[in-house]
Amino acid sequence: MDRDTPVLIAAYSGRALAASARRAGYAPLVADFFGDDDTLAASRAHVRLCSGLDRGIEADELDAAFAKLADGSTPAGFVCGTGFEDRTGVIARMAARWPLIGNSPEVIERVKDPEMFAALCRACGVPHPETTRSQPDDPQGWLVKRIGGAGGTHITLANGKSEQADGRYFQRRVAGQPVSALVLAEGRRALVLGFSVQWTAPTPRHPYRYAGAARPAPIAPAIAEDMTGMVQRLCAELALVGLNSFDFLLDGATFHLLEINPRPGATLDIFEPEEDSLFALHVAACRGTLPVRPPRYAAAKASAILYADKTIAAVPAFDWPDWTADRPPAGSRVPAETPICTVMASASSAAAARRRVAERSRRLLADLDLAQS
Repeated sequence: MDRDTPVLIAAYSGRALAASARRAGYAPLVADFFGDDDTLAASRAHVRLCSGLDRGIEADELDAAFAKLADGSTPAGFVCGTGFEDRTGVIARMAARWPLIGNSPEVIERVKDPEMFAALCRACGVPHPETTRSQPDDPQGWLVKRIGGAGGTHITLANGKSEQADGRYFQRRVAGQPVSALVLAEGRRALVLGFSVQWTAPTPRHPYRYAGAARPAPIAPAIAEDMTGMVQRLCAELALVGLNSFDFLLDGATFHLLEINPRPGATLDIFEPEEDSLFALHVAACRGTLPVRPPRYAAAKASAILYADKTIAAVPAFDWPDWTADRPPAGSRVPAETPICTVMASASSAAAARRRVAERSRRLLADLDLAQS
């Protein structure tokens, strides 16, 4: 790769991918929904998508955005972040014009078909909650999920009230702490880069809304070895490439795999190496090359989404701390219960990093309130 080779990036929020791509020497061309200040700073060019989170990323708009971003250049390809698991047709359309750096639409469809994925887990000996597209006779103990959903807002408790619909499925609830494995794969082999512990920021409407993650997750070595072996079997069976995440629930020595996210995801910030770039590792893995070993990290790290507890009509001009990311432009409107920014912290342990993130989040909310008064 030549220095400053352009690369197309599309996601709900493209900041983490753009920052990692810039560290790798690429010139990021980014299309996302937010256009945050630090996204613009990391990007050579940016287009803000107008379709919105409720509608999701649409093919015509993204096609036009990529054409505008490329503007006669020859990008190395395009990378998709969050926002495409339920619209593989959009990926296929982009791949007809630009080289895809990531999992194919066919692989994503296989991963995200709930019954097919459950059958694959059974065949590979991977514990997985009971899953069905049919509404259970007794909804007690079941969840309703939207196929291809992200961020936890697509998950609700089943209540038996006409929930069966296209695009939704039912999964039996299991106990445990959410744990995620960040995995780098090259089609046959896979390397687990690390495990993180995750938590939620529930609301009455969204009881499983994603809040944040911290690494390293406190997992017994024998359990981590078992989980790693199962991850590697599934990666080979599915021919996954690049960065992927595997979401588990861990309860003592028992664990269940909930789902695979077949793209770079929410833990990029906490796993970005000091001496390397996850984006560079993703590109190399998609081309068939894995590193000999995972990156090493000097300290534990956590990141959390700071949600607005009330609508911010206009974000004030603000001196954002250097431990924040996804910083909204001054004057932006932030509806209640939607993200304001991302808060990060390092510490001696994942638990300490999480506590520091929570403390910083409380302080930042107070400072933003004061700046608006």
